Amino acid sequence: MRPPGPYLSAMAETQVDIFISGGGLAGLMAAAAFSHAGFSVVLADPAPPVTEARAEGSDLRSTAFLQPARTLFEDIGLWKLLAPHAVPLDALRIVDTKGWPPEITETRTFEPGDLGETSFGWNLPNWLTRREVLGFVEKQPHVQLALGTGFRSMLTRTREALVTLTDGTRLRARLVIAADGRASPVREAAGIAAHTTRYGQKALAFTATHPIPHDNVSTEIYNQGGAFTTVPLPDHQGTPASAIVWMNPGPKAQALAALPAAELGAEMTLRSCNMLGPMEPASAIRIWPVITQTAQRLTAERTALVAEAAHVLPPIGAQGLNTSLHDVAALYDLARAAPGDLGTPGQLARYAKSRERDIALRARAIDLFNRICQSGEPPVQALRSAGLRATHGIAPLRRTIMRAGLGSR
Repeated sequence: MRPPGPYLSAMAETQVDIFISGGGLAGLMAAAAFSHAGFSVVLADPAPPVTEARAEGSDLRSTAFLQPARTLFEDIGLWKLLAPHAVPLDALRIVDTKGWPPEITETRTFEPGDLGETSFGWNLPNWLTRREVLGFVEKQPHVQLALGTGFRSMLTRTREALVTLTDGTRLRARLVIAADGRASPVREAAGIAAHTTRYGQKALAFTATHPIPHDNVSTEIYNQGGAFTTVPLPDHQGTPASAIVWMNPGPKAQALAALPAAELGAEMTLRSCNMLGPMEPASAIRIWPVITQTAQRLTAERTALVAEAAHVLPPIGAQGLNTSLHDVAALYDLARAAPGDLGTPGQLARYAKSRERDIALRARAIDLFNRICQSGEPPVQALRSAGLRATHGIAPLRRTIMRAGLGSR
């Protein structure tokens, strides 16, 4: 018998259906989904989740959850907690620029009505989403949490995996899910290598205010060095606000992050072509390396990789966490359809088959797109502008690319 309550006590040995390594958004959402389906779950993470915006280490990025993610959240009863905090994305505006100060060369707006939808997605700050999902998971009767405790090792057998945590707790699990990030210890323990592409870029993530309302429109502005993206947030102290993701070469990103607030605001206003008026930072700044990373395979004996343990993508087009949730949803659907096959070679092979092609295609497409957006060479910039005109101007192509970006479950 497992001890009562949501938190796992150190024990000699615990039998469980699923062990999840990683308490980030993907890991917590996997715990919510599988417990909803009736599976017993233990989730461990060496660092307790940070659930306040001002706390040290808080994730100040935001995620535009696309329709397949919302469908998963509705299935498991999570959406009703997230919906009150979500800002709908009613349009996506793409702006191409050249030179410095930036000169706008092309602007195109993509509308969800082209696909019969009212919104592309719903944006939430990551720290807030983590707070709500953690609260949800803590109330689930089939989940036990080991926060502040990490994965140490595992030994897999035909019928189960024997997992040891850093506090000495031992688990017997039918399935191990690696949701423990780009340096996944479970992936390493399973002997799965990963290929990493580096661009010399870093991304700044923070909240900014601006006098012109965003009107629920997300904007990506391209210029040499990478994209500058504004994603709608609720008003901050009565002033329109957006989540900012700003990619630059590493040294420039570091220099920008060190600027006084007024100087950073002036740089933001210039980089955004003053589209939202004078901008001011309204939160601390987090800085992230921009890479593409893909695992050589998604499964091993009794083990499945999801989220950043399986793939890391540059922050373009809301593909990162949404692709991670495609992984969670695919594994959840397979397990729910055949619970007796949980963790078996056949079920894991079906999971890999369902996700490998999609991950590979998205990784290649975003890698190419980031390289094109990063370039300051005039021929590449001209190609970028021509591609934007063609993508928007040819209706069947526009709808095909929009559907691919939104994904499906």
